[in-house]
Amino acid sequence: MPRPSTSSTPHHPHLVRFPFRLRLCCSSSSSPPPPPRRGMELARSACSKEHHKIYAGWFAVADPDGDGRVTGADATKFFAMSGLSRADLKQVWAIADTKRQGFLGFGEFVAAMQLVSLAQAGEEITQDSLKREDLSSLDPPVMEGLDELLARSKAGVKRVHPEENGAPQVQVHSANSWFSSKSAKKMQVPLTAVTSVIDGLKRLYVEKLKPLEVAYRFNDFASPLLTSSDFDAKPMVMLLGQYSTGKTTFIKHLLQTSYPGAHVGPEPTTDRFVVVMSGSDERTIPGNTIAVQADMPFTGLTTFGGAFLSKFECSQMPHPLLDHITFVDTPGVLSGEKQRTQRSYDFTGITSWFAAKCDLILLLFDPHKLDISDEFKRVIASLRGHDDKIRVVLNKADQVDTQQLMRVYGALMWSLGKVLNTPEVARVYIGSFNDKPVNESAVGPIGKDLFEKEQDDLLCDLKDIPKKACDRRVNEFVKRARAAKIHAYIIGHLKKEMPAMMGKAKAQQRLIDNLGDEFAKVQREYHLPAGDFPDVEHFKEVLGGYNIDKFEKMKPKLVQAVDDMLAYDIPELLKNFRNPYE
Repeated sequence: MPRPSTSSTPHHPHLVRFPFRLRLCCSSSSSPPPPPRRGMELARSACSKEHHKIYAGWFAVADPDGDGRVTGADATKFFAMSGLSRADLKQVWAIADTKRQGFLGFGEFVAAMQLVSLAQAGEEITQDSLKREDLSSLDPPVMEGLDELLARSKAGVKRVHPEENGAPQVQVHSANSWFSSKSAKKMQVPLTAVTSVIDGLKRLYVEKLKPLEVAYRFNDFASPLLTSSDFDAKPMVMLLGQYSTGKTTFIKHLLQTSYPGAHVGPEPTTDRFVVVMSGSDERTIPGNTIAVQADMPFTGLTTFGGAFLSKFECSQMPHPLLDHITFVDTPGVLSGEKQRTQRSYDFTGITSWFAAKCDLILLLFDPHKLDISDEFKRVIASLRGHDDKIRVVLNKADQVDTQQLMRVYGALMWSLGKVLNTPEVARVYIGSFNDKPVNESAVGPIGKDLFEKEQDDLLCDLKDIPKKACDRRVNEFVKRARAAKIHAYIIGHLKKEMPAMMGKAKAQQRLIDNLGDEFAKVQREYHLPAGDFPDVEHFKEVLGGYNIDKFEKMKPKLVQAVDDMLAYDIPELLKNFRNPYE
């Protein structure tokens, strides 16, 4: 098949977006150094109008079921027409499927075709291949036998066509209806019927995990029941710290612009939880409104009441970075005399709720505010179980000289070691994350170089979040399944310890008072890790509002279904959506 001509073809005004990169992480040694204060930007891959039209037709052939997704099975058939070796196609898929979703959307499909074209020209395929300046003029690859398939498809069933901006209009999957279907328990959809890892997790949740959670009221003790939007949400990054440690400024620095509702000042200016996310226009949405929108992953926040929702808002704006990451700006943690003022909502409980949803948690400190207040200790304690998400940032570090910075760093590590209760040393990033140049008079040239390297490390860590989002979803799902299973064992044990007839009230009080001992019995009986058990005091508090005798008895079939899911279904799901050329 001859390559289509691209002579005098204007560039398409709309760009196909790909996972973002950092200017500072990818700068060439031969190019002039970037300015000292740098944010984050997206790496984009463009194609001409003519090529866009060609790839749209190819995408319809590669996506036979018209759902806007080219899965591994679809790709192996279509990509075979390129004549490339299996090793080359394995590399093409690995680079194009950057988020490891197990499928290619239209944008990723275009990137894959451009990589195939480069490979056919004898060029090496690397992660940097999609950063080339000549991608827009690159001819589509030679695909043997594709002309016949295109001719057949013209008379075939109507396909999903890409929009002007290059994103496919994905059909609504049946997975979204599982959450509202009354017959969901009766549905037995095979793994081959789902077209992504996320859809597979939705199916497994509805069929196997949700029945266990509902039977033993896991949602009342630990986390609300999941909805479809919880699975589909973009990765989230939460910023925590005392007032005036630079949380809002940090977000503005990454976006390289302000966002609706942002306020910066020396005293507490962010008095509410603000979710900064992508939107078609700039606006702020009140908390009560955003919490009832089914397509948003915040419906679980309604359990914290109106006092909190009045202090919660969503800030939307069109921005390429927000297409991939959502930021959560939080009120400054109280310290000193301010701690005597009680908040009107459960601040610690809300940070814990967001911690479970977030992919990364940034704890920000100021060199002049190293004391960890009682409220901050409670907040850090609420992050238990999410240690792998925590990153510590010593911000505004150019406000002290090098000698003072060494002392500040040592004091911060000592304080964190006492609060985190872990022998491992937390990773601390040092820098000054704002749009002002580094105060070189204070830190000197060595300090300036250190700050830039630290900033490179942190922002590269942020850059990897979308790539790891699918893996993180699986990780959190497995963690939730194990927690729900242990919860079921605990409730089943407590129910078994209740008398059949007389003295139920005394028996319940005795079980609650000695809950730690009851946890130990469950641990020994079922050979469970002690570290996976919930917090005893919190469990006591919630359990006090229930009649243990009204709970369900232990149902081995429900627990066995979750065990089978962990042992067989999830590994099979991941196997089905791994790189098809492995």
